[in-house]
Amino acid sequence: MTDKKTMIVDATDQVAGNGLMSRRFFMNSALASTAVVAGGSAAFAQETSVGEGQEDWTLYPGDDAPEYGDVSQFEKGRVKKFVAPPVGGRTASSAGRTPLHMLHGTITPSGLHFEVTHHGVPDVNPDIHKVVIHGMVDRPLKWGVEDLENYPTVTRQYFMECSGNTRVNWAQPKPDQNFMYMTHGLVSGSEWTGVPLSTLLDEAGVSPDAKWIIAEGGDSGSLSRSIPIEKAMDDSMVALYQNGERIRPSQGYPMRVLNPGFEGNTSVKWIRSLYVTDKPVMSRFETSKYTDKLHDGKSLQFSLEMDVKSVITRPSNAIELKKKGMYEITGLAWSGKGKIAKVEVSADGGRTWADAMVEGPVHSKMLTRFRIPWMWKGMPAVLQSRATDEFGQVQPSRKALLAARGKKAYYHYHAVHSWSVNARGKVRHVYA
Repeated sequence: MTDKKTMIVDATDQVAGNGLMSRRFFMNSALASTAVVAGGSAAFAQETSVGEGQEDWTLYPGDDAPEYGDVSQFEKGRVKKFVAPPVGGRTASSAGRTPLHMLHGTITPSGLHFEVTHHGVPDVNPDIHKVVIHGMVDRPLKWGVEDLENYPTVTRQYFMECSGNTRVNWAQPKPDQNFMYMTHGLVSGSEWTGVPLSTLLDEAGVSPDAKWIIAEGGDSGSLSRSIPIEKAMDDSMVALYQNGERIRPSQGYPMRVLNPGFEGNTSVKWIRSLYVTDKPVMSRFETSKYTDKLHDGKSLQFSLEMDVKSVITRPSNAIELKKKGMYEITGLAWSGKGKIAKVEVSADGGRTWADAMVEGPVHSKMLTRFRIPWMWKGMPAVLQSRATDEFGQVQPSRKALLAARGKKAYYHYHAVHSWSVNARGKVRHVYA
């Protein structure tokens, strides 16, 4: 066996301050480590009977690969959190929330993408289902799934967020201590593939007097939302695929409207009608719901674009710091207007800020991952993140947002989120 003394560090191997070593050191230590491991393995094999001391799963063949992959049995707890699950699976409203604190990267697995249903999930037959464009057009047209797949498609990465995400922070006097399911779980990011809505509208021939498109879903409640014609002609699409596969039933199978950067409720699922008109429909989802209450009791309608926002996902109140030392602070930032330009992080409740590393490529209207190293010395801390988008919009503090909007609001909460860390490493949600 190779002598372990060959791995002793020579002072000349250090070429820069704070422990930076030369390539020669890594090469030598790697070779020595390999020899030690290899020699040790050979000796172990000679001294031990076959199978003795080995893990159970190495002793027999594993299961066959499934037709559709599943997560490991040890990851079964990484699931969506449902609030008010459907009664009988059909009729009641429900919300399945993404476990952001358990995920990395920016793409949310399709099975963990948040979902909000107001009338249950219909079982739509793609061979029968159609979408029609009619109203103020030259030629009313109808397409099925196979028809749309013959059109040129685009693939883009976009976030989707329910405008009720983090609504518990508006007026609740004490910070919500549920895990991030409840505070931030109604936002996800995916790769979407579909036909640009502008392509279909151009084929139908839109009247120059048209101002809105009324999108209607094929669920039992015929959920309807008004979409400005400018948005429809910009980056809206009829989505057929999510993360490379057909979109799932709870995401609008076999087709849905996708309005990047707009509140999620406008991306109507199970789309069956796109009615071109000169006025909004004023459905209950844009009058009594999805409107922003103001200080004076009035409501702001059609505040559709999601604001710049961020949140630290690790550490969070689902993760306790076990010991002092180096940690990575990481999280997500997004803006309904465009790209994230900068994310700042504070460990002292906003008194001082440092720029975090923003991982690229940074996509417009998509979740963006940020990271920054943090040496925790066992002292109390308040962790915060603050995002800025390419148009200079800066995520506000909670105090500033409440001063501007009041406490009567319900939707579009996007203030800086704060995690406190005590001397024992316990993390809690706080207002700061």
